[in-house]
Amino acid sequence: MSPFSGGGFGGIIPLMASLIEPRILKGFRDFLPASEIGRRSLVERIEASFRLYGFVPIDTPALEYAEILLGKGGGETEKQIYRFADNGGRDVALRFDLTVPFARFLAEHRADLPFPFKRYHIAKVWRGENTQRGRYREFTQCDFDCVGSDSAAADFEILLMMKNTFSAIGVENITIRINHRGLFNRFLDRIGCRDKSAEILRVVDKLAKTGRDAALAALTGIAGAESAARVLAYTEAAGGFEETLAVLEEAAGGPSPESERLSLIRRFMDDTGTSSSFVLDPSIARGLDYYTGVVYETFIDEIPEIGSVCSGGRYDNLVGLYSKEKFSGVGASIGLDRLIAALEALGKGRPRGAYARAVIACADEESGGAYQALAEKFRKRGAACEVFPEAKKLVQQFALAEKKGAEFVIIPGEAPLSGKLALREISGRQNRENLDFEEVLEIITGGPQ
Repeated sequence: MSPFSGGGFGGIIPLMASLIEPRILKGFRDFLPASEIGRRSLVERIEASFRLYGFVPIDTPALEYAEILLGKGGGETEKQIYRFADNGGRDVALRFDLTVPFARFLAEHRADLPFPFKRYHIAKVWRGENTQRGRYREFTQCDFDCVGSDSAAADFEILLMMKNTFSAIGVENITIRINHRGLFNRFLDRIGCRDKSAEILRVVDKLAKTGRDAALAALTGIAGAESAARVLAYTEAAGGFEETLAVLEEAAGGPSPESERLSLIRRFMDDTGTSSSFVLDPSIARGLDYYTGVVYETFIDEIPEIGSVCSGGRYDNLVGLYSKEKFSGVGASIGLDRLIAALEALGKGRPRGAYARAVIACADEESGGAYQALAEKFRKRGAACEVFPEAKKLVQQFALAEKKGAEFVIIPGEAPLSGKLALREISGRQNRENLDFEEVLEIITGGPQ
């Protein structure tokens, strides 16, 4: 007797004593077609923006040796990483971000890459952290970096691409808050706290979440009351870009290469007419140790409470764990899931049409080849078109088309390729009769072809 019986998917269902309950791990998600099409449409627009600036795609394995990923992680990251021994007994882990694998990638493929090398990488990562709005255990990051140039021009190109990428997805009102870790380190040197910089930076990085009093208490425990007060005063410097820069420069001991870098980036902002989108904010610290230069976070003005949707900065020796050769780089990452949560809150998250915009109704199943030939004519002219395979009642086909999110149903006659067509507009419940191919094409594409 066969271990399978008919029915279900392809007529094959295993005979089992009991069914397994369909369920999913906390922090992980399925994406139905309408949602996934919206995500992919968003990614396509982000990717197109990256390509305009000459950035090229790469990919790396989801699974790496644990020592590769933990080399620059440690601490909180090590607690969140999905780590296990594989069937060969190797100590492996799922990537928790796209930056550390990129460092390994650079060290391995240095001879094959042109420098400065500008890459983007859009892929899933995994962290076993607490879930919340826009934050999951499996999520997608959109990373972009320029490696091999320690210049203000490279810093600014990343910032400019961030701004214009958000414009490309319909988000104009953003504020990119920038700071310079090197300038902050000069300040810490001056007050005798440079040896505690990693601890201080982590407190400052969480200042907006914890509040001033909690940050002051934490900093006092690290560096003493006097130094804690001076650190908070530094992070609270406010005003216009030049005014704030002057305060920070003085606190750090006077003019320096770091303050000059910020001044030059400001000039580039003026040159491109983008100054209004950027704020010099000394409280932006970025908690990861590998940042050494300019750092930044991006906030959507209409919904700042969701937090930064794009952040990053300059790092001078991220590859140092894997190569003796140094690579100076600058980059950022868009958190796709948090961005989608923000777009949905702003009413900008739904795609136009979930499936193909038009479908061809089936009146006769034996004419399936002719219907596909008609669909091919539309597809070759750039109009996405689906063919229904079964000759159900038209009202049932209209209902299915509506459920799929299609806007039109094309109803062919006895001669699908040469005869007149009818067109059903789903939303208006209206039919148009006796149309030729070009007329239907113009309607479903929204303009003459």
